[in-house]
Amino acid sequence: MSQPVGTLPHQVSGDLYAEVQTFYALQMRRVDSLDIEGFADTFTDDGEVVHAGGQRQRGRAEMIAGMRANLPRYQDMAVRHWFGHLLIETDPADADVLRVSYYTLVTQVDREGRVGFQPTFTVEDELVRRDGRLLTRSRVIHRDAPAAQPVAAS
Repeated sequence: MSQPVGTLPHQVSGDLYAEVQTFYALQMRRVDSLDIEGFADTFTDDGEVVHAGGQRQRGRAEMIAGMRANLPRYQDMAVRHWFGHLLIETDPADADVLRVSYYTLVTQVDREGRVGFQPTFTVEDELVRRDGRLLTRSRVIHRDAPAAQPVAAS
């Protein structure tokens, strides 16, 4: 579940926020350039992704196989992943663990320059620091949907 606004126990430092932003910028440049192995390398060996449709990939080998199977979708397209509104929470029990929630938008541009948009998502990641390097241990992707409308009192 996405983190409600205003529940972060404390604000992270600007340096940590910039480090996390840079991590995602590098991770997404790898996936957008179809560097599948490089993208998988930004996850722990036992890293896990749970997609919005419920599909689960565990470990780098499954991630690479899943991405290779999807490559035809991206033929003749330039894909860009845009992340924003990051909420970063440290783990009081382990300084090497971060929980990050953010919104994502994916654009696709064809050879004529037409831009298409994918549905928006809210993503929850658990990042870990290993040998001084951030890696994704867990990613859960939620497809955004309208909030339920309150029922009017009669």
